[in-house]
Amino acid sequence: MDDQPLLSTLASQRAAFLKDGFPDLGLRRDRLARLGRLLTESADAFSDVISRDFGFRSHEETKLLEIAPLMGAIRHARAHLGRWMKADRRGRSFEFVQLKNHVRYQPLGVVGIMASWNYPLFVALGPLIDVLAGGNRAMIKPSELLPETSRLLAARIGAYFSPDEVSVVEGGVNLAAAFARLPFDHLVFTGSTAVGRKVMAAAAENLTPVTLELGGKSPALVAPDYPIEDAARDIAFGKLMNAGQTCIAPDYVLVERRKLGALAEAFIDRAQRFYPAGTTGSDYSTLALPRAYERLLNGLQECRERGVKILTADVARPPRGLVIAPTVVIDPPADCALMAEEIFGPVLPLVPYDDLSDALAFINARPRPLALYAFTHQSATERRILRETISGNVTVNGTLLHVTQNDLPFGGVGASGIGAYHGREGFVRFSHARGITKVRLFNPSRLAQPPYGAIAEWLKWLLMRRW
Repeated sequence: MDDQPLLSTLASQRAAFLKDGFPDLGLRRDRLARLGRLLTESADAFSDVISRDFGFRSHEETKLLEIAPLMGAIRHARAHLGRWMKADRRGRSFEFVQLKNHVRYQPLGVVGIMASWNYPLFVALGPLIDVLAGGNRAMIKPSELLPETSRLLAARIGAYFSPDEVSVVEGGVNLAAAFARLPFDHLVFTGSTAVGRKVMAAAAENLTPVTLELGGKSPALVAPDYPIEDAARDIAFGKLMNAGQTCIAPDYVLVERRKLGALAEAFIDRAQRFYPAGTTGSDYSTLALPRAYERLLNGLQECRERGVKILTADVARPPRGLVIAPTVVIDPPADCALMAEEIFGPVLPLVPYDDLSDALAFINARPRPLALYAFTHQSATERRILRETISGNVTVNGTLLHVTQNDLPFGGVGASGIGAYHGREGFVRFSHARGITKVRLFNPSRLAQPPYGAIAEWLKWLLMRRW
């Protein structure tokens, strides 16, 4: 496609950034306030269009899982931004006592944001909060899979921001590929690992630094001491919100072999309590993409054909749209599709273990996940799980909660992502940490200037000492 409109928008934002200089605290807080007004004044409209684009999505989930966390992040950034922007004093060794060191955080310029479809507001505007806090301008490419939502987002952004501050560009796969090739000062992508690789390769053409949030198969590990009913309740919450279409949803659960059946039954019971009206109730969301629906149905059929026991919540009422009822797959083969791919739906494999070491080995044998959920009341077990696994963020004795904590960084590791943002880490991520050294009374480098003699020998000894 013709990249010229994208290049023109980028050039306009970059020219405005250079012309206006670095925004002060007042302007940054004003931009964040405008974003907050956009969200609160358009909450009902966004809930409506997202639901239509999904087929059906609970309006409460849109407000609780997207708009409310975004408002919390805006409040946090506005409250702390003044302190974040201050120069960060740094130390120096005694031989450089005449120097004064500090770090100033400068805006990068123009940041590109490529958002996925599953949380269209949170993954587009969450990074935008940090980008604006850092003093930058932004171009947003929302998912083409939710066309009404993208149109409304573009209209609302246009009503609250000038095009040279924040702009939304709409289009399909070809536009997304062109967007990833733009010479941004930073590029943020949220989506699948496969597409993330393509985005990173495209960004590399311009040496554009990237932040990738990619997901993966996030495990929940129920330790022997933890009550099954309590674990089932919190795992069901994390798994069934947004019909499981959450990048940090529990993808599978590791539980003691003797407790497999109890956890399966407790999960189904809890699902039916959560959604007493079944899959046609106003709280239960549909799957948004036909291909995802078919993929899950095929994965379940494969397990049935291989003799795997499957439990499904009561669906007495006829489903609407692309609906899969809450489903548990008990001890599936390790090589089946449901265990090989990120599930991204209301289907939960339960994997048995005989010893905690086996459970940890199972996690570590797979790509590093975006999230890890550990259920235990024993401090020693908690420390062991945290020490012997590597993942993105962790919630202990709950699910999803870490992503709503504004003073924690959020991001993956390895195949689940590159870079972390949110809160202060987001401000730093979208800033240039500029180290500055200032000579005060005497420049110590003059002692090392030629011609070399006894002072240089002494200085060499001083600087090269072992400890």
